[in-house]
Amino acid sequence: MAHEHGPGPVDPGFDPADPEYGVTPPGSTYEHTDAHTWLIAKFMFWLLVTAVITHFGLGFMYQMMIEQGQRLEEGEIRFPLAAGEERRLPPVPRLQQSPSNEIFDYRRNELQLLDNYGWQNREMGTVRIPISEAMRLVVERGLPSRPQDPAQPTETGGLMPADSSSGRTMQQRRQ
Repeated sequence: MAHEHGPGPVDPGFDPADPEYGVTPPGSTYEHTDAHTWLIAKFMFWLLVTAVITHFGLGFMYQMMIEQGQRLEEGEIRFPLAAGEERRLPPVPRLQQSPSNEIFDYRRNELQLLDNYGWQNREMGTVRIPISEAMRLVVERGLPSRPQDPAQPTETGGLMPADSSSGRTMQQRRQ
């Protein structure tokens, strides 16, 4: 029993759920389900029109922004309803306008304090001396120390704070 499937050969991978792709028309030289060139051309045309309109719109917007900036530089009132008020700063913390310059100035001022003489507190008679001079004086005179308290034991005799007591009790050193 022969089965007739219509004109042309039938694709062996034919899925009967989609009969449009099963039969190839006789004499066809291309895939009969390809996209139409006219649809692609229309899409490209409208894409080009949209791109041109977008570019002209952006150019117009940038020109408006440039003109607005020039008006502000000429001294036109920025906020007409707040014309009678002085300019207020936003609450702290504020953004730094030039952090690299500010840190440079801060470090320069700190170095100036470390390397020069000056008053720390004039009323109390406290002065500031250069750091190099202060280090030289510490080496010459030594650091001040507290007198030894006779109630405290002077030497622990090979003992060290115990780990289990967080240092409250002493234990013999392990070698």
